[in-house]
Amino acid sequence: MVKESGGLEWRINVSDGTSKVLVSESTSQSRVCRGLMRFFSKISDFFRKAWSMGVNEPKKTMHCVKVGMALTLVSLFYYMRPLYEGVGGNAMWAVMTVVVVFEYTVGATLSKCVNRAIGTFLAGALGVGVHWIASQSGEKFEPIILQSAAATFSRFIPSIKARFDYGAMIFILTFSLVSVSGYRVEKLFELAHNRLSTIAIGTSICILTSMLIYPVWAGTELHNLVKNNMEKLSDSLEGCLAEYFKDADSGDCNKKMQGYKCALNSKATEEAMANFARWEPAHGSFNLGHPWKEYIKVGALIRSCAYCIETLNGSISSDTKVPDFLKKHFRKFCIRLSANSSAVLKELATSIGTMTRSSKVEFLVEEMRSSVQELQNVLESLSKQPIQSTAPKNEGGTAEGNSSPIVVTLVQIVPLVTVSSLLMEIAARTEKIADAVNVLAEKAEFRSEKDEKPKKGQNPKAVDRNSGESEEDKTMMTLQKV
Repeated sequence: MVKESGGLEWRINVSDGTSKVLVSESTSQSRVCRGLMRFFSKISDFFRKAWSMGVNEPKKTMHCVKVGMALTLVSLFYYMRPLYEGVGGNAMWAVMTVVVVFEYTVGATLSKCVNRAIGTFLAGALGVGVHWIASQSGEKFEPIILQSAAATFSRFIPSIKARFDYGAMIFILTFSLVSVSGYRVEKLFELAHNRLSTIAIGTSICILTSMLIYPVWAGTELHNLVKNNMEKLSDSLEGCLAEYFKDADSGDCNKKMQGYKCALNSKATEEAMANFARWEPAHGSFNLGHPWKEYIKVGALIRSCAYCIETLNGSISSDTKVPDFLKKHFRKFCIRLSANSSAVLKELATSIGTMTRSSKVEFLVEEMRSSVQELQNVLESLSKQPIQSTAPKNEGGTAEGNSSPIVVTLVQIVPLVTVSSLLMEIAARTEKIADAVNVLAEKAEFRSEKDEKPKKGQNPKAVDRNSGESEEDKTMMTLQKV
């Protein structure tokens, strides 16, 4: 018996002269129980997260239901004898087609379906042609190599890779399958026909299920993504300045400040959604030929502004201490510029969300420019007449140490100058976003605010759309002033 780590350890001597630790049965059982508890705990955590995701994002839950319905429909061709005899033993190809082409959005599903159908048709036709050429010329593998190499090279072309990469891959797969099988399969035309018919069945079921049952449009998702990113950018800008000047609760500010990160990480999603949206038919407020590329431009400008806000956030979070009297001197001008820039972003987000041309944007942009000019004037006044520091003075009335007070003042002013410069840069980039949204509104033919129908029971002439005040209220305010 050996005592180790505060406990007792039992050992037994073996015939070869060594000793082994004797583990009690209760100890081994407790280890097994702990392992089972950890296993069931992980399983319960998984189902808890899955349930939470399903509740918070019902579209994804519905997508799973739609995939199940499509698989059920296509499986009828495999399990029902009349349908099975109609498509032959290749019914499993239809099931596989549903599995690989059914995507979350309608545009993604249409893109894969069309690419798969066209790629299969072209590959089958060329495969039959290559089989005939090879049988006549005797050079069996040279046509296969040339066609496959050309299709593979086409995948490197950006325009083809963006929209037809999946079709090129299916072309290579089907072409190789049909061409090589053609030398051993006597009924080559029947093979190509069955392959194409089963894919047509699978893609048709996917398209109908995706478009008719709770459709998720890639164009709508892209539209909402750009709008939400713009709103989060506005909240982040307000949160940064509120945190810097301590105008709000720090917990609420920190939550707002992190919103810009969503815009930074959305580039790939925006490009994919824009590509899929071009495959979709007209739906909702989006007509055929809607300028989806303009959303990518707006998203790029939003990310450019988000990078600037990230830099601003880093400057605010630095350990550099700025005296309160300096912050107080800059506070009004910085907050005014931040509020005006945020107001422009929110109005642009509202304009995109409602697909209307806002009459307030130009006014808000002018207010933002005025705030930029005010902040520039303050910075110029500092360069001409710096703020007096609180350094002690000698009997002659000058500050002790001719150089040290100036250095300290410059060090104290630099962080505020950096924040001010970043705010002015954010305002400049916000103005570019406004220009891009105007281009989008023009190409997408956003309706004017005057074209909006008044609510039921509301007199359209009684409300001023710029202020939201009725004519009677304005009259009463005028009389009170008199």
